[in-house]
Amino acid sequence: MTRIDNNAVSVRGLVKHYGDTKALDGVDLDVRQGTVMGVLGPNGAGKTTLVRILSTLLKPDAGEATVAGYDVLRQPRQLRRVIGLTGQYASVDEKLPGWENLYMIGRLLDLPRKDARARADELLERFSLTEAAKRPASTYSGGMRRRLDLAASMIGRPQVLFLDEPTTGLDPRTRNEVWAEVKAMVGDGVTVLLTTQYMEEAEQLASELTVVDRGKVIANGRVEELKAKVGGRTLRVRPVDPLQVRPLADMIDELGITGLAGTTVDGENGTLLVPILSDEQLTAVVGAVTARGITISSISTELPSLDEVFLSLTGHRASAPQDARSADDRQEVAV
Repeated sequence: MTRIDNNAVSVRGLVKHYGDTKALDGVDLDVRQGTVMGVLGPNGAGKTTLVRILSTLLKPDAGEATVAGYDVLRQPRQLRRVIGLTGQYASVDEKLPGWENLYMIGRLLDLPRKDARARADELLERFSLTEAAKRPASTYSGGMRRRLDLAASMIGRPQVLFLDEPTTGLDPRTRNEVWAEVKAMVGDGVTVLLTTQYMEEAEQLASELTVVDRGKVIANGRVEELKAKVGGRTLRVRPVDPLQVRPLADMIDELGITGLAGTTVDGENGTLLVPILSDEQLTAVVGAVTARGITISSISTELPSLDEVFLSLTGHRASAPQDARSADDRQEVAV
């Protein structure tokens, strides 16, 4: 199959049922080559089901999908040779040393012995695991096992890499290391589909986002575009005299300039947060401040945080307690 556009992943009308539950309910998705697509959604939204289908581990009930130009249903063997997958939990053989894990995967991918050895050495160095290469993976920390798992997914130099919540449970330092490696992969031309519940991770890595909830795509676009869809910005005003913050807040509320619930005083930073919906409101606030002779040391506008966007779109926060696993999650583990 020849790819006729610049999409590394194309999904149309994907449906997957688990009994009466629709894990995926007509999902459409496009991922441009050489980019990171972040797929956001709460537990049970269908993110892992989507990844499992696109990586040929699960068959959809309806719809079609192509990855790297191969049809997921009709060309699974060819497809598996050009993709990599890192799931939510490290899948390395803990009885084997790190080097042997990578060498074994290289041989399973039909790399010649010399190439498999060289590739294992290269990736251990890249993921800062060379010193632990001969130790059993069972002695690795959680962060080291996750890095080894990522290295394993890169053995075959995949064109498309699926990362299903790759940094869950990692400490901030290790998470930053994983982020750096993902950015390096994209720099090498790899296309990444990333599922995550970490808003910071999505903003760090993804050039575009797709938000799914209850098996449906409810929003997509670039980060700034999604923030704009929430409708509104925050005007942060800092008077020279911190004692003017509270009177300034009362004045703006009395004028009804913003038309929203009201302003917020950040006493710790001596600033006033004013919700605005338009440039006209911004101009009105600034005009009201200057007309009353209040001297401002700084003024800036801020878009909503990605977490606020997620909450607005789905009605709940991105993360949920780890033990509150949905029926969708439990079904996927059983597959």
